[in-house]
Amino acid sequence: MVQLSSKVLTLEEFLKLPETKPASEFVDGHVIQKPMPQGKHSAIQGEFVPFVNTGLKPKRIARAFPELRCTFGGRSVVPDVAVMAWNRIPRDQNGEVANTFAAAPDWTIEILSPDQNQTRVTKNILHCLRHGSQMGWLIDPDEQTVFVYRPKQETEVFDQVEDALPMPAFANTLSLTIQALFNWLLE
Repeated sequence: MVQLSSKVLTLEEFLKLPETKPASEFVDGHVIQKPMPQGKHSAIQGEFVPFVNTGLKPKRIARAFPELRCTFGGRSVVPDVAVMAWNRIPRDQNGEVANTFAAAPDWTIEILSPDQNQTRVTKNILHCLRHGSQMGWLIDPDEQTVFVYRPKQETEVFDQVEDALPMPAFANTLSLTIQALFNWLLE
């Protein structure tokens, strides 16, 4: 992540700025641009969103959104994948998905890129958990490891091919192993 400005901004000032590519986040008064996703990151993200949506969206349980800006608790973050329980997806006056999400995702997923600061990403996951997320995942493609975070619980580490990854309660019908997750890099 690249800090764009040393000038301290308010959240309101940040939200008036034009969007950047890759996305910028607002953390502790500073604008920090996320690194450009690379191959492994994109492959996992591209498979993860339909994996969740195929299993949960038709039943109106939840929906996965790639690169969705979520503004809450004094921060504006853009998880690689944000999963929202169906009844928490903000809607506009037409009943369509709203453009603004002013809440933490129910499940936040980050996929570590080679030039990304793991501490900064972990802090974003913990911020989400403090503001209502049920679970956070930090996927490290290079180490083929998934760190699973839950509110007020010890972090769990999954790195064995047969390890079944835990899902949030609302997504308990989904099933994914470490091997299946990282096989997405082979296809």
